[in-house]
Amino acid sequence: MPITIESRRTVFRQIARLSYAEWPAYDSTPLYDRTSLTGLESDVRIVSGAWFTHHEHISVEQFVSELPLAYFQFEAHDCYEDPTHYEMDTLFRVFVLKELHGWEHETALYEYLESHPELCERLGLETVPDQSTLWRSWHTRFTDEFRETVQKAARTILIKAQNADVTVPREPEQILPARGDDVDESVPDDRAILDNADRVTKHVSRVVFPAFSLDRGEGCEIHENAYWGLQTYLGLRERLAANEGARSFLYESTRDRTPLGHAHREQIRDLSIEEIRAMYQQATTRLLNEVAETEQFFRAGVVAIDITEADPFTGDRTGYEDEIIGTKEKSDQYAYQWATVQLVGNAVPIVLDARPVRKGETRLEIVEDLLDSAEDLVHVDNVLMDREFDSQHVLEMISQRGLSYVVPKRMQTSEKAQAKRLLQRDRDRYETDRKLHLGKNEWHETTLIYRRKEDSEHDDHRQYSVFMTNCGSGHLTEYGYRWEIESGYRSIKRFMAATTSKDFGLRFFYFAFACLLYSIWRAVDLLVQVELTGEYEHSPIVTADNTLTLLKKETGIG
Repeated sequence: MPITIESRRTVFRQIARLSYAEWPAYDSTPLYDRTSLTGLESDVRIVSGAWFTHHEHISVEQFVSELPLAYFQFEAHDCYEDPTHYEMDTLFRVFVLKELHGWEHETALYEYLESHPELCERLGLETVPDQSTLWRSWHTRFTDEFRETVQKAARTILIKAQNADVTVPREPEQILPARGDDVDESVPDDRAILDNADRVTKHVSRVVFPAFSLDRGEGCEIHENAYWGLQTYLGLRERLAANEGARSFLYESTRDRTPLGHAHREQIRDLSIEEIRAMYQQATTRLLNEVAETEQFFRAGVVAIDITEADPFTGDRTGYEDEIIGTKEKSDQYAYQWATVQLVGNAVPIVLDARPVRKGETRLEIVEDLLDSAEDLVHVDNVLMDREFDSQHVLEMISQRGLSYVVPKRMQTSEKAQAKRLLQRDRDRYETDRKLHLGKNEWHETTLIYRRKEDSEHDDHRQYSVFMTNCGSGHLTEYGYRWEIESGYRSIKRFMAATTSKDFGLRFFYFAFACLLYSIWRAVDLLVQVELTGEYEHSPIVTADNTLTLLKKETGIG
């Protein structure tokens, strides 16, 4: 089917409406210029991701001939100085075509072009280059980096087309590093891990960090990346505050100018909660788009929603009672609270969104807000929550969305009585249907599942836990995935800068940025594992400290 002007217009309008997409990449961010191969790879990824969603675009060869390339300066990657018959942009398309088909030698490419004159016309070839010209172009004219970009572009196109159910010439292969015969291939060595982590972190940071902006205007002497570099640097050392961190960062950074601690805080304080969340969501979208190019990541799965607390607040909270609220456990302590929604289970545990918790907000409002964000990013199957979310109105809202849930229930009188009966009968498990009153003669139907804890320290009804679910007992085992969010919180808090400020926006930014650093770490680990082994195991092989150090180098130094 021929490509139409209308189908092209539809694709590029779609790209223009994406809040996270910047195309061409170098036009929107100082990270790239018109010779940047990373920028070219980003543009191929963005355009192909939208291109194949159009029902008329069913050919990868058509995409290769239609991909806009006029803005990119190929001359920087051309080793030939004298005039040549074939332009670099045309050869780029030709060799992407070769990589799409997986041909090892130029002979197959030459024969294919010879037998497809219409394709040659679309590629801009007046004559078909002979085999020796093709060989010299690839091995002599192209730089090593440019050849790698051709291969990456082809792999991206294959993945994007395959994701849209478009027929592809071959399966996109997993990229595995070459190994010596004397190396145990089942266990990547530390050098290979660090080398790959360095490269992947560099790429991921260049994709993610442009989503953050301080909107400082023109002519600022300190580069904006220095602010994100300092914020990352603060996450490198536990409980490091901005003033002390800025002084250390000044000496460790190779930048001519870096922000002072008070200037850094002032810039962050100017950001509203809404702006911080919008930037975070945009950064997360970019991150998900990166990991979605692997076969090991699926934009669907189980999410966990939870609330975490900052350290107890011991100062005077007068005037801040709506923000420094009570703790989840009944006590006389107060703390800032943050809510998150995170991928759990077999998925890479990325924090999809974060929000502050204020006094007076209902659990229904919080869950609705976070699910709205999560469902914009991934396909949600199941929602796991702690018992503080066991409200019948929350459960009804989740069911109305067509989602399943598993939530532990706080034991009331009837549940305690039932648990006592189960204990007397020595039963380990029991299910019963229950209707929860919503008001105005409306009810939410759920299933209560009583499960006896193994090795319980209690000898009464407390041996049992009660769960509510709308998806049957088979999903109850998934609740064990929830521990990952608690484990994640411990790492997130490790990445947070220290502060004594009561500024709510500053406090939330520190938490949100720590969530982003955590998510980048887990995404980098996924990408490195896939490249080294072709598989993804949940236990990380890249440490958080390694990732933070590499991020510091990428955002704060250079």
